[in-house]
Amino acid sequence: SDVCSSDLMINKFEVRYLASVVVLALVIVFLPKNASALTLTPVRFEVSGDPGAVIQQEMTLINERDTEETYYSSFSNFEAQGETGSPSFVDPVDGLGTWMETDTVVTLAPGTSKIVPVTIRIPESAEAGGYFAAVFWGTNNPELAEGGSIAIGAKTGVLMLLRVNGEVDEKGGILEYDTIDHKNFFTSLPVSFYYRFQNSGGDRIKPDGDIVIRHMFGFVRAKVPANAVQGNVLPSQTRRFEAVWQSGNGSSDVADIENLGFFKKVVYEWKNFAFGYYTANISLAYGTNDDQTSSAKAGFFVFPWHLILVIVIALFILIQIVHRVRNHYRRNLMESLRSEIKEELKQEMNENSTPKV
Repeated sequence: SDVCSSDLMINKFEVRYLASVVVLALVIVFLPKNASALTLTPVRFEVSGDPGAVIQQEMTLINERDTEETYYSSFSNFEAQGETGSPSFVDPVDGLGTWMETDTVVTLAPGTSKIVPVTIRIPESAEAGGYFAAVFWGTNNPELAEGGSIAIGAKTGVLMLLRVNGEVDEKGGILEYDTIDHKNFFTSLPVSFYYRFQNSGGDRIKPDGDIVIRHMFGFVRAKVPANAVQGNVLPSQTRRFEAVWQSGNGSSDVADIENLGFFKKVVYEWKNFAFGYYTANISLAYGTNDDQTSSAKAGFFVFPWHLILVIVIALFILIQIVHRVRNHYRRNLMESLRSEIKEELKQEMNENSTPKV
């Protein structure tokens, strides 16, 4: 029994140990990016300079934890990943990631902050155009990582968007524009649009403009910002943007419209009302002085048939009621006239039958 008891205690210890290891592993794997509770301001720099220039900027590091923290700096170049605009960070071997300098280590007491300088030294040989990188701060010590040790921590970064002045080729335009899923029939608002913008130039492009929605009778129904997120398109990249036209009193949540009951759809179409054929013209300006433009056009129908069906039925019932009331009124009027005529005839007959003296 002592052996069994000893084995049981060992098994319990092993279970607890394994459970602790699993929990630790899950914490490491799913550690949120803001676990270090480090805040950086600003979140993005947009700067420009001539070849050979030195640019000075400042960022603020804020330790929001209740313990002292030491942060280490690092740099990465980045490029767009896919068409969503999400950056993909790579270790810099050249470019902006190798032109920047800042403090290597910063130690902050709980709840304190520090302003840290960032220096960009543009090489004399740098070609005109856009360069993109990020300054990261994290709790990992790069020297330990280089030595082969494993360090666990989170990184927080600031994007650096640099334009080297000079003759830069600025080419781009809308590759594709339509409603999402190429849908051309809707029963109500919202109506969602997308466009794909290609940048074939040498610097980032931030397209700016509106989607102007006109009714079939020509009047402007709405203007929707085409780049509400103020997103950039990096050189040699294509980025997809989305915009939504929705009623001021309506909702942009269209996920469950198809699953609503008939009368709930009627209410939804009333709150998000539109009717007829619409054209949606998109016009974008881009370039250093917004002197270049690109435009496209899409069309679609909005026909709230659930609401219209209820209105038609209601009008039919109302017309029937009015018709019946009118007929009832006419019958009463005719009966009243007949009674009056009979009464008058009766009086005349009585007068004619009375003997004269």
